[in-house]
Amino acid sequence: MNRTADKGPGKDPGRDPGAEGGKGRRAGLPSFAYTEADAEKQRGVRRMKLMATGLLLFVAVVFALATWAKNAGAGPWAGYVAAAAEAGMVGALADWFAVTALFRHPLGIPIPHTAIIPNKKDQLGESLGSFVGENFLSEDVVRARLRSVGIGSRLGAWLSEPDHADRVTAELSTALRGALTVLRDSDVQAVVGEAITRRAESVEIAPGVGKTLEKVVADGAHHRAVDLIAARAHDWLVTHGDSVMGAVEGGAPGWTPRFVDRKVGDRVYRELLRFVTEMRDMPEHPARGAIDRFLHDFASDLQSDTDTRARVERLKSDLVSRAEVQDVIASAWSSVRAMIISAAEDDRSELRLRARASLLSLGAKLATDERLQSKVDGWVEDAAVYVVTTYRGEITSLISETVAGWDAEHTSRKIEAHIGRDLQFIRINGTVVGALAGLLIYTVAHGLGG
Repeated sequence: MNRTADKGPGKDPGRDPGAEGGKGRRAGLPSFAYTEADAEKQRGVRRMKLMATGLLLFVAVVFALATWAKNAGAGPWAGYVAAAAEAGMVGALADWFAVTALFRHPLGIPIPHTAIIPNKKDQLGESLGSFVGENFLSEDVVRARLRSVGIGSRLGAWLSEPDHADRVTAELSTALRGALTVLRDSDVQAVVGEAITRRAESVEIAPGVGKTLEKVVADGAHHRAVDLIAARAHDWLVTHGDSVMGAVEGGAPGWTPRFVDRKVGDRVYRELLRFVTEMRDMPEHPARGAIDRFLHDFASDLQSDTDTRARVERLKSDLVSRAEVQDVIASAWSSVRAMIISAAEDDRSELRLRARASLLSLGAKLATDERLQSKVDGWVEDAAVYVVTTYRGEITSLISETVAGWDAEHTSRKIEAHIGRDLQFIRINGTVVGALAGLLIYTVAHGLGG
């Protein structure tokens, strides 16, 4: 069969007639793509049309011959055959008209209520959208369908398989690496820095520091710090005795004799060394008690003294606003990002091993814990219901607008290519059923008349 003839005059199955502004198109919406597979189906439709039309011509010839035989006195049988053939022709013509009227005007005559698909395409799209919205996107339908699936138990059984857990872990790692790669460091650093700064400025730290310090003093946890400071001070004085005595001598008045300055310096150094040594070696040294009282009073002031709290807040603001602190905050993201990417790429990293173990544990629990299954099912149902109820209008309008954007003639050809073969069987069945009905009617009428 000639391919050009199959496509129709000026038609190319690989092209979209609507792309050139065919009627019924809306700008920006794609039409059906009429493919080679559609063209092959269309050829099958043509073959069925020839068969149905051939059957119509056959019963027409039978009617003509039977009528001639009846008029020639061939016998009663000719009347029965003529009646059956006549009714078969009527049925065939009626079904031909009905099938043709779906896609075009019969014989090109613009009879009302014909060419239904091209003329009613937009209304059909709106009806289809409404039908989908009412029967597939309703809350009851979505909940019933999801409840029957049992997503929680199926997900648990699937995740409890080690191979599946490995697959999910690998996919999550890939997604995490991709997300971190796409993010620009400068943007994230700016966001992190702003978030930390804003959080630090919005929260008063003095009361919290005061409570912590009060607990430290009450527990005696600061004693080790005092021990360390006293020991280091003693060691420093032993090593730098000349420096201490030199500083004392340098601060003496110029009119005092040198030997007096040296004796004073030596005395000051020895008293200072004795004080630090006793403080280091005596847990009950008065200086230690003085430090305890100072820290206790300071912790109390941090919580209740307005002036102390205000000074701490000013110190905090000064520290946070310093460029060095902001650089440290910003650089923290780079370190965290590199650490996460490295862990995500390493199959044996602690991050991936823990993620895999968590998935396996979750899967095992989901597979056996009915309460958890019920919770997961409820979450999925609620999420699905929210989507379909919130965006049902957009979903149904997508259907109707997409159908409205199709080229009318092109759409009609494609639909006919898909269902036209079955429609030709309606013509064949109409011919056969019409002939049988005509034969029955003629038989009954002839019997009653006899």
